[in-house]
Amino acid sequence: MTESEILKLVELAQKARLYSYSPYSGFAVGAALLAESGKIYTGANCENASFGATICAERAALASAISAGERCFTAIAVAAGDKPVTPCGICRQTLAEFGDMAVICATAEGNEYKLFFLSSLLPEAFTSYK
Repeated sequence: MTESEILKLVELAQKARLYSYSPYSGFAVGAALLAESGKIYTGANCENASFGATICAERAALASAISAGERCFTAIAVAAGDKPVTPCGICRQTLAEFGDMAVICATAEGNEYKLFFLSSLLPEAFTSYK
C-alpha cells in the first residue's frame, strides 16, 4: 500500500469514530475496511449496557461490507485514542475468516499509525482458509 492509500483509510476511520456510540467506556473507535473491489466500508463501535453485546468498529465495518456482498479484503484501518490501538481478539479472529490483510492502527487524530499484517497480530489463527 502507498502512503497516500494508508492515510486515506486512516482519515476515513477517524471520521467514522465521530459516530461512535460509547457512553460506557468513553472510548470512540472508527474503522475503514478496504475491499478488493476498491470500495471502502466504515464502522464505529456501538456499546451496550450489557457490555458483551457491544459491537466493535472493525466488526461493524465488516458487517456492512459483507451485507453489500464483499468477501475479499486487502486492508483495514482502526482509529482510536492518543496512541495507535490494535483490534481486539474477537475482531482479529473475525477478520481472519477473510484471509490475511494489512491492519493500520492509527490515533484518533493526526497521521500517526503503525502497520501490521493480521497474521502477525493473530499467528496460527483458527481459520478454514489455510
